[in-house]
Amino acid sequence: MASSASTVLRRLFRQLAVRRLPSSLSIRSTSVVAVRAFSTDETAAEVPINGQKVSNKPPMCTADELHYVFLKNSDWKLALWRYNPSPQAIPRKHPLLLLSGVGTNAIEYDLSPESSLARHMCEQGFDTWILEVRGSGLSIQATNPKKIEQSAHEISNQMEGASASGAQNAQFAQSFNNKETTLTGSEMVITNQQPFALPTVFKESIHVTKLTETLITLSDRLSGFFSESQPKLISTKFFEQFSKLLGESFLAKRFNETKKNLLNLLEGRQDSIFLSQTRDLSRKVVNIIEEGQRSVSSPLFDMQERLSMVMEDFQKQMDMIFKFDWDFDHHLEEDVPAAMAYIKAHTHPEDGKLVAVGHSMGGVLLYSMLSRYGFEGKDPGIAAIVALASSLDYSSSKSTLKYLLPLVNPAQALNVPIIPLGAMLTAVYPLTSRSPYVLSWLNHLISEQDMMHPDVLKKLILNSFCTIPAKLLLQLASALREHGLLDRSGTFYYKDHIHKINVPVLAVAGDRDAICPPEAVKETVKLIPENLVTYKLFGEPNGPHYAHYDLVGGRLARDQVYPCVVQFLSDHDQK
Repeated sequence: MASSASTVLRRLFRQLAVRRLPSSLSIRSTSVVAVRAFSTDETAAEVPINGQKVSNKPPMCTADELHYVFLKNSDWKLALWRYNPSPQAIPRKHPLLLLSGVGTNAIEYDLSPESSLARHMCEQGFDTWILEVRGSGLSIQATNPKKIEQSAHEISNQMEGASASGAQNAQFAQSFNNKETTLTGSEMVITNQQPFALPTVFKESIHVTKLTETLITLSDRLSGFFSESQPKLISTKFFEQFSKLLGESFLAKRFNETKKNLLNLLEGRQDSIFLSQTRDLSRKVVNIIEEGQRSVSSPLFDMQERLSMVMEDFQKQMDMIFKFDWDFDHHLEEDVPAAMAYIKAHTHPEDGKLVAVGHSMGGVLLYSMLSRYGFEGKDPGIAAIVALASSLDYSSSKSTLKYLLPLVNPAQALNVPIIPLGAMLTAVYPLTSRSPYVLSWLNHLISEQDMMHPDVLKKLILNSFCTIPAKLLLQLASALREHGLLDRSGTFYYKDHIHKINVPVLAVAGDRDAICPPEAVKETVKLIPENLVTYKLFGEPNGPHYAHYDLVGGRLARDQVYPCVVQFLSDHDQK
């Protein structure tokens, strides 16, 4: 079943069109706060963070307020959903930050009035904020913003439209599968179209320019991608496509020599001579292709067309890789600290701290932040945390996340740069919720039977999930291997320093959680000082049972899980 599940997910990925973020976005800055960038550098200076409250929030945002925090040295503007505390509730000393799981947005915490941890916490007096990290929900990307409200409404409309067309997406996936389109483990996407008419005179200058631009882009934008070895791997894959144009012809040897020179040039770039050398080598490649074109009589083998297609498809793939160019450490070092600083600037806690709840990756972010600050001997500015279904080390458990490993190895990531989780689940939803229930087993990864109201489960599947970069999954996949989660440099194991924390932790697990099983949660719990950690398992031998998302949106969460969270945070809020 597990192997079948992995196969189905991969196939769906190949069938689905990727949701794109809007390109024309607008923002106006109305407030400024100062935040110390998350860094191991003791001398890191405080940097200004701009933000704005939206006066006319879109329908998708069910919070009382919608704010945006702008990141330093980034085009991203992160959405913050705010739920104002009830005036009748006990006043709280600390604001509350909620962090969602990987590939999910703020809706996870506010699925309905009865299944809303966010609303429950504000009713208990907590000034509650949900952060949508880059790439999720209403967070947006822009370089020249003007009107943020318009952009927020555009994204909201797109999300609502996508959820309303789940059945249509499933039909689209079936029809798309019948088209002559291929995506294999070692090839780029090439559509088998009929050759179109080309001029008899080969426009060499056009192809030289396109090829040169492609190679320069390749060199400029691959620095630090995945690892130091990845630029060479991507370059090699690119030239493999050219090699296929020549096959075993007499030109192959000449091309391989030129390819070797180009790879060496891309790997050890010399800025002063790079452009001219790249142009000369590009011309050689084009000349070889042109000579091969003249030597082949068959009109069906048109290397001019193939050359253009290879460059165009490769450029599209490159654009996708770098549009979704962030990893776990970007969330940890930039997104969360900026949101914390913004929240504190608007709520002014006396001790400068907040409390936080993280589900899945959200909890992993909190653990990792505490580990990093513990290693540095610094105060993280957090009074207490609750980690729901989270761990720094999944290696000893039977987590179903292990089925993602084939999708996140570096070579595969070049061909599958993103996982459109939202589009995939939207497409398969009709197959999970209606007879013959072809993929009903997927629901059990999200929620145990009868633990979520059908409408709540539908909203979670159709509205909460987003697109995930392969780069993010590559780093998170380290948590599935021995020694657990690593930073992007591959030298810092977050679990190695979690024992140095001085922040109280409530670690919560679900008894039927296949994504983060109880044994995975315990793997982190056992490393935290006993006087600081509380472990709670929800689910009984004879039922009810809790799966991964039942802890935040299940029928019984309001009566069982939420009060546990409130009690723990209340105990540490008044200290």
